[in-house]
Amino acid sequence: MKFEAIIFDFNGVLWWDNHLQEAAWQQFAKQMRGRPFTDDEMALHVHGRNNRHTLEYLAEQSLDVSQVATLSEQKETIYRNMCLGLGDEFRLSPGAVELLDFLVANQISHTIATASSKSNVDFFIERLSLGRWFNLDGIVYDNGSRRGKPAPDFYRDAAQILRVSPTRCVVVEDSRSGMAAAYAAGIGYIVALGSLDAHDRLARLEGVNRVLADLSQLPRRLFL
Repeated sequence: MKFEAIIFDFNGVLWWDNHLQEAAWQQFAKQMRGRPFTDDEMALHVHGRNNRHTLEYLAEQSLDVSQVATLSEQKETIYRNMCLGLGDEFRLSPGAVELLDFLVANQISHTIATASSKSNVDFFIERLSLGRWFNLDGIVYDNGSRRGKPAPDFYRDAAQILRVSPTRCVVVEDSRSGMAAAYAAGIGYIVALGSLDAHDRLARLEGVNRVLADLSQLPRRLFL
C-alpha cells in the first residue's frame, strides 16, 4: 500500500530533545511541588502530553486558562534556554533534513502534529528554519482546544488539514501516548522511533507497524 502523506510528531522525532524536556520538567517540578518526577511519571504524564495535563498533574487540581498559560511559560522559558545553550547542536534529528528534502522534491504532503505550545512552535520555526519544508499555517499544535494525546484530535486534525484520509497517512512518533493517539485516529501506518534497546518494547505497542532508530531508515517506498 502506498501512502499519500506523513505526519511527524516534533519533540523526540524531528528534534531529539527528550533529555532537555526531562531536565526542564524536572527542574520545574522541583520548583512547583518540591520533588522531581519518577521515571513512571515521566513516561505517563510528560512525554507526548500537553502542558495542561502535566501541570494539572503536578498541581493535583484543575487549572484555568490563565494559570496554565503562566505556568507553561515559566517551564518553557527553562526549556528554550537549554536549547539555546546547545549552540550548533541545536539542529534537526539524524536523517530529518534528507527526508524532508525528499518529501518536498516529490510533492508528498506532510506536516507536524505536536503537543508543544505556540510559543515553542514559533521558537522552532525561527531557530530551525522549518519554513524551508513546511506550510507553517498547517502545523498542528496545542492551541488549548484539542484534547491531548492519547486522544486522536491532533492526528485527525492534521490529516484533515492535509486533506488526506487518516488511513492514507504515515505517522512518526516516539511516545506511548502519541502512538496511542495515532492508532485512535485511524492512521494507516505508525512508525515508532526509539533507541535500539527500546525496539522490542515499541514493536509490541498496539498499532505500531515499524520501529526505527532514526529518520534515515524510513522507507521511501511507502510513498512511491
